[in-house]
Amino acid sequence: MKLTKERIVDAGMAVFAEVGYQNLSMRQVADRLDTHAGSLYYHVRGKDELLNLMADQVCRRAYDAGTEALAALPPAAPWQDHIAAQAAALRLSIKQHPGGAQLLAESPGTLSTGALSLMERLLRTLLDAGLPADHCAVAADTLLSHVTGFVLQEQNQPATPPAVTAERYAELCERFPLLMSPSTPRLSQDEKFTRSIRLLCTGFAVPA
Repeated sequence: MKLTKERIVDAGMAVFAEVGYQNLSMRQVADRLDTHAGSLYYHVRGKDELLNLMADQVCRRAYDAGTEALAALPPAAPWQDHIAAQAAALRLSIKQHPGGAQLLAESPGTLSTGALSLMERLLRTLLDAGLPADHCAVAADTLLSHVTGFVLQEQNQPATPPAVTAERYAELCERFPLLMSPSTPRLSQDEKFTRSIRLLCTGFAVPA
């Protein structure tokens, strides 16, 4: 099969899922494609460019998913629903790639067109809602950072929570009464994410 930039990016995503950000190498990607590492450089200049292309792929797919989510909203949906739809689509898109949040958080600083598209649409949503133009950019950047950080925590959580003895639990309740209080809601990750986006939107609507 002909070697293309798209195939290299797909192979890079597969290798990344197995070895992570720091351990990814062009040689491993070449092995995945059953070719020599030198052949990759005709299409991708090096690891940094490959990581940018991989991050761009995640963002472009998130953008497309956001487009579908926005199209499903009723015409009279408030701007907060438009923000929530975009944030939820981004979260799900990142979660589809093992280590996807780490990829977006740690990939080289050059913003891809995919990431810029996500930011542009968030800015347009906030501006169209009538929010002050001078803090819309900060609001959009805060949203993207929040979603990435939220998924980063999700993807780094252990499959099995650590065991806690009754003695240790009692100690934690004594030291952290507010956090451990039965009245503190125990939310699912989905509900926690939804509420966090609503809280951010509430804050965005308050003049700085």
